[in-house]
Amino acid sequence: MQTERVTILMTPAKKAELAARAAAQHMSIGQYIRRKVDDDDDLTPDQEAELALLVREVNAAIPKMAESLDQMIKTVRSTREGIESTLRQLGNAE
Repeated sequence: MQTERVTILMTPAKKAELAARAAAQHMSIGQYIRRKVDDDDDLTPDQEAELALLVREVNAAIPKMAESLDQMIKTVRSTREGIESTLRQLGNAE
């Protein structure tokens, strides 16, 4: 039996959003919040495993992304230098 009350303050827009979310689940705001609190506390073992896999994949991808960004920076610098050189040759550089 639920005998304790928790009061939170939010903007009217946030309350309307919360009410809409609860209504979409066919629940009262209180039921919706209780369900969210209960559901969001722990990950299942499957969720933990999936998260660990995603972390490994991201960690493996980061060096490749950094290398790609470094190459793009070199290309942009080289292109800029070429444009500046061409402008100087044409007498249009500042």
